[in-house]
Order: sequence, then structure tokens, then C-alpha cells
Amino acid sequence: MNVKNAIPTADLIFISLDSLRFDTAQQLFLEGKLPNFTKWLPKSGWEERYTPASFTFPAHHAFFSGFLPTKIKQRITPRLFSAEFLGSESTTEKTFVFKEATIVEALKNRNYKTVCIGGVGFFNKQTAISNVFPSLFEFSEWNPSFSVTEKSSSGNQFKAAEKYLDSKESVMLFINISATHQPTNIYLDKTKADDLASQKEALKYVDAQLEILQNALKKRKREAIIIVCSDHGTAFGEDEHFGHRNGHQVVMRVPYLELKQNYAD
Repeated sequence: MNVKNAIPTADLIFISLDSLRFDTAQQLFLEGKLPNFTKWLPKSGWEERYTPASFTFPAHHAFFSGFLPTKIKQRITPRLFSAEFLGSESTTEKTFVFKEATIVEALKNRNYKTVCIGGVGFFNKQTAISNVFPSLFEFSEWNPSFSVTEKSSSGNQFKAAEKYLDSKESVMLFINISATHQPTNIYLDKTKADDLASQKEALKYVDAQLEILQNALKKRKREAIIIVCSDHGTAFGEDEHFGHRNGHQVVMRVPYLELKQNYAD
């Protein structure tokens, strides 16, 4: 994808599905249970990639500087966008390279409206560390209805995002989806521990709400670069690994999609 040529007219829509495992996402795709994500996915479904970090804070630092999840079985993954970095082998003639430290700051300096719709604790703006990411953006929102314990979080997040797409200027919209982060048992059975089944139910819920955002993009009638990925996965006891912040393959391998969608057609 040539992001360099798409800037500054195309919107950038970036969604991180917090803690989502690749196998969760791909199994639901193959079962035909992600009808709205399927509108964006290729026929093969989600691409399996390596995340740059095993938990939310470092992964998003990497993402915003252009270090998106990397391809498996490929030595170099060409980068869509990149902070200027001497000796980089992964930037190409199609890469949007910027002098700023993050894509957020770079697009803000190119007259984009930059918007963050927070989800998990690192975006809740309640402490110094949880203001690091929101403070990059011109507009940022978080409230308890977006949080990991709110069963309707994704619908609330997409509705909050919708109003920022009613503008003439280009938009960078980032949404951190909290529903796929623990506790996912709220979508299945609160009396049982989180597991693959409960994370699947959480993702099915997110997919059902995604149409809110997709309809808003259709009304906008602009070209959009769309990136959807997980920041890391979650271990449910595999090889005695639990949660994340560990290097198990179910944590480090994540679902990924990218596309350029022309909603003006």
C-alpha cells in the first residue's frame, strides 16, 4: 500500500483490538461469524503477524512510530509509515516518512484532525502514564462506558468516534478496543474464568458494533487507510503461561489487516 501518496488527503483509521489472539480472530472468520470485519478482510482472513511487544504500553509506542506488527516468514516487512530513522531497511518508496516521533504528531502538523477514543487503562487519562498516549492527539475521549468492565464498550466507543467523522478535513482516528481485553467472561459467563470461548464472544460483540463506524465512513465519502490489529495476545494457561507480558507465541502472534478503501466510489 502506498501511504506516502495517500497523505494528506486520505483518512487514517487505526483500530487496536486489545489483547486479541490470532487464533480467536481467525477461527471466527473461518466460521463466518465476523460479517462486518469480513467486509474489510481478504478472502484468506486475518494475516498472522508478530507484535513488537507483549503488552499495551510498549506495543502502542511502537505502533505510533511506525513499527506495526511484522510478517511471519519474511525477513523484512515494508513499513506503511515511519518516523525518520537512520539506517532503516524497512522503509520503501511507498512509506510515508516523517521527522516527528509519531504518526499522530506528523499528521497533526499536516492539518489532520487527530482523535483518540480510549479503551483500556493506558488510555483512561486518570494518571500520568495513562495520559501519555491521549496527550498526543488533538482530541481524546475516555469515560467508564469505554472500559474493560463495560459490556457495551465497543458500541459506546464507535458512537463517540462517529461525530469526529463529520468534518471536511482529513482525520486520523485511533480507537483502542477494550472489549477483547480481560475480563471477557462478561460476554459468556461471569462465574467462569476467561478463555478462548469468552474472547470469541467478545470479538463477535465488537463485530456487531463495527457497522456503526463503517456506516459513518460510508457517509464521509473519502478515501481511508484502514489498519486493524491486536497489540498482543493473551495466554490462557498454555505451557503454564497466563495473560500477557510474556513471550509465549499466543501472546506474540496477532491478527492484522490493512487496506485502502475508497468510500467516495
